[in-house]
Amino acid sequence: MNISLPLDEMTVEEKLQLMEMIWDDLSRHADEMEPPAWHGEVLAEREAAVARGDETFEDWETAKQRIEKDIR
Repeated sequence: MNISLPLDEMTVEEKLQLMEMIWDDLSRHADEMEPPAWHGEVLAEREAAVARGDETFEDWETAKQRIEKDIR
């Protein structure tokens, strides 16, 4: 399937609306999609890094505060 959209003629708002529509549709059918194999490989490596002590986790609130501080 070859889909052509008039992206050069669309406003940023229209493009964002289109992206939201596509994301909503994909989300409704998420159970029908298999994640790519490399996702499992990345997760396994990250788990191994945590087990080795090379990586640590932050709770979400701490991470959000750090991100907000970094972008200001």
